[in-house]
Parts: sequence; C-alpha cells; structure tokens
Amino acid sequence: MMASGVQTLETLAGGVTTPQGFRASGVSAGIKARGLDLALLVSDRLATAAGVFTTNRAQAAPVVVSRDHLTRSAGMARAIIVNSGCANACTGEEGAQTARGMAAATAQLVGCGIEHVLVASTGVIGVSLSFDKVRNALPAAIGGLSSANGSAAAQAIMTTDPFPKEAAARLTIGGREATVGGMAKGSGMIEPMMATMLGFVTTDLAVPQPLLARALREAVDDTFNAISVDGECSTNDCVFLLANGASGVSVDEAGYGSFVEALRTVCLRLALGIVRGGEGATKLITVRVTGAVSGADARRAAKAIANSPLVKTAVHGGDPNWGRLIAVAGRSGSEFNLSRAAVTIGPVVLFKDGRPHDEEAPEAASYLQATDVSLTVDLGAGTASSTVWTCDLSAEYVRINAEYRT
Repeated sequence: MMASGVQTLETLAGGVTTPQGFRASGVSAGIKARGLDLALLVSDRLATAAGVFTTNRAQAAPVVVSRDHLTRSAGMARAIIVNSGCANACTGEEGAQTARGMAAATAQLVGCGIEHVLVASTGVIGVSLSFDKVRNALPAAIGGLSSANGSAAAQAIMTTDPFPKEAAARLTIGGREATVGGMAKGSGMIEPMMATMLGFVTTDLAVPQPLLARALREAVDDTFNAISVDGECSTNDCVFLLANGASGVSVDEAGYGSFVEALRTVCLRLALGIVRGGEGATKLITVRVTGAVSGADARRAAKAIANSPLVKTAVHGGDPNWGRLIAVAGRSGSEFNLSRAAVTIGPVVLFKDGRPHDEEAPEAASYLQATDVSLTVDLGAGTASSTVWTCDLSAEYVRINAEYRT
C-alpha cells in the first residue's frame, strides 16, 4: 500500500468496463448488414457525467438529445445507448423522436429517469434510423450486460474502423486505487474540434461534476482535439465521461492533477488508435511545431500541416519533401520567420536558418519507410510548441469514401 499522498499511474489492458460498477454489452439490431451494431453501457449506480460535443452546426439528433439530458439532469447519468450503421443526422423531427425514444426505452429497462440516459449514433448521414430495430434489440442488450463485455460494446460502435479502440489505466491517490477506462470509434471524418467521433470514458472515482467537466475539457484538448485523419468535422462527434464512485476514492483539488493525468493517458491511447485506424492509413504521423509565438499559433500551424493533402501524400510515398512543410507553415496564419525556421523529418534536419540540406534527403526517405514517423517544424518566431497526430493519405482512403454509400 502506498503512503498517503503518493500518486502512481499504470496503464492496463482493458476498456470501458475495467472500472468497478460498469457493465456493457454489444448486440446485433440489424441496423448494419452484418455484425454488432448496438452497444449499451450502464453504471450500477447514478454517476456524475460530463460531455463535449461537435462544433459542427449541423448537429445530429443524438447530440441534441444528450446535451439536453445533461442539462436537465445537472450532469448525472446511468446509461449510454449507442448505435452504429446510421448517424440519425439530418433526419428532422422523425430523427429527434427516434433519439428520444431510444433514451426512453433504455431508461425503462434500466430503471432510471429518461434524462439519465445519453444517446449516440454513428454511420451514414441523412438515413432514417429504425427505432423498432433498436427497441427490439434492447432486451438482448440488457440481458448481455456484463463487466466482461466491454470489448463487445467497443466492436458494436465501429463503422469503417479496422479494429476496436479500448484503453484503461489505474491510479493511486493517497494509497487507494481507482481506475479509468474507455472505448472509442472513428476512422474517417476526423477533425473533431472538440472531441472525437464517439468516445466513452468511465471511472470508479467519485468526482464532483464541475471538476469532472473541467477534467474532460482539459484531457480532450491535448488528445482528441489534437488528431486529424482528413480534416472533416462530423455531425455526431461526442465524448462522454461517467464517474460512479464505486472505488470509494474521491477526487478533490488535491487529487485533481493525478486524475487528469490518468484521464489524459486513456484518452490519448484511444485518440492514437483512431489515427492508426484512419481510413486507408498506413502510417501514424506525429507533427510537432516549435518556435511559435503562442500555443494557439503552434496548434494552428500543426493542424494545417497535419491536414495538408500534399504533406500526407508525400509521407505516404516516402518523399522527404520539406518544401511542402515550409509552405504550409508559412500560409497557416501563424507568425513565421523563414530565416530562422527549420524542418526536421525524424532525426534528419532538411532545412535550417534559411538553407536547405538536401544532401540528407536519402536518410530522411529511408526514415519515412517506417509506420510511425515524426515531422517537426520550427516557426522561428518564439518559444511555444504544440503536437498533433495524423495519418498518411492513400488511394485506399479515396476508394473507401468514393463507395461509402454505394
């Protein structure tokens, strides 16, 4: 047992049901042509809850309903119901009724208030979601609830994802252990600008709602908000965080930093899983911008580089084209001093202080054959920095999205 006040962090195998007092299930409702497509996550007790949502103004019905429920419940929840295969977005009043119906049907079976159920959907935009299919599958989802079925839930929320995303971590506060766990989905339409496509995080800590909401915003900013696959912000993006207190360990301002560290660790593992599983992706790219006048400038330039089709295709082809990185940094809108700027691909400096080092290009090209690569651009304007993560752009991405509805 750790001495009082000592805090430790350990990553774990596991996911959304690793924390005590959470059960999940994944079943087939027939929304997709095949496979699991309905997930249910339930806390054994009423939990404090927080959420972050898409900044897209074309918000899907589940986003509107869940935001309303968090307001009405003052940030408390018992259950989250999630379907894949249909986004229930741009579906008018029918879609709103379906989202509300999903919450009501779940609440009845779980035994809680409607406002204590959050709803999320993912899939094709503009297609009606069959409430009957969801309602008919809910008894099986309730019957399948188990702490052992977190992985089934993680599979049920996938669309074009090549693999499920799960993560967990254990932290010790004052000699007592607690856990944070989560699952996420996302592969295309990834430029969250708030969170990710869908993310669900749980903890058995007891956390006051204001601290919970603050911690989620902080963790999301450095993780889900720092990834991009294709620069597209979805209509359905959301991340929910539930804290049920089942561990008996409470978080106050003194333990807040340790909690945020654990939360950020779980969220980053999920976020990087999304990028690794990006549609058509073959490489995980870490983009680091240094020498910025502010953190905001650094993030702006890093996102511009991460979203550049020219940069992403160059990395895919193993081409150490440092000129593309300089050009994007220069047009990003961030303060930029070409005479002091630098570009490094992996450990190889290709441009520095206004002078190219093309003799190093073969070494950089060899480095780019790896599946995990890094690009660093120094703006030469200050001392601030930012890191974002993206993936390469391949012909497979074009094929997937050209055929998405057909």
